[in-house]
Amino acid sequence: MNRKARTALTAGVLAVALGLGATAQAASAGTPRSVSGKTSDNITRIADFYGTYIDAMNDEGSVKLRAALREHYLTPAFQKELNAWEKRNHANGVLRAQNVPLAWKVTDNGTADHTEAVITLTWGKSHPTKLVVDMTRGSHKIFHIGEKGIGGK
Repeated sequence: MNRKARTALTAGVLAVALGLGATAQAASAGTPRSVSGKTSDNITRIADFYGTYIDAMNDEGSVKLRAALREHYLTPAFQKELNAWEKRNHANGVLRAQNVPLAWKVTDNGTADHTEAVITLTWGKSHPTKLVVDMTRGSHKIFHIGEKGIGGK
């Protein structure tokens, strides 16, 4: 098998393992990708939080960063609630898990009085976990994280 064929096969296997669709395969095979957002947009803020938090979970010695992210993005009341949840469940409350996902996606779930997003966490070959995250429109702080369909919304 030549190098080009091996590269295409490897990209295809990785795409299947990570659950990427054909569009994502083609775009990542040489076409530059872009990510955009707006500081005033709560979905962008939620995506920024999850992306940075997951990176901090993967980086050794970033306990202070994770604490700072929680302080910046979560309401004080929810921080207390999350700490209590973690003690009861022996897991990370932001991720609702004991390990770190390989990928994440944030989708606007739409509401009138606050922003609600569905976070899809991909762990590998297993089925993804879906979380519901609610953020205030005024303070831009997360006040709820729950498992979709299980104690969530």
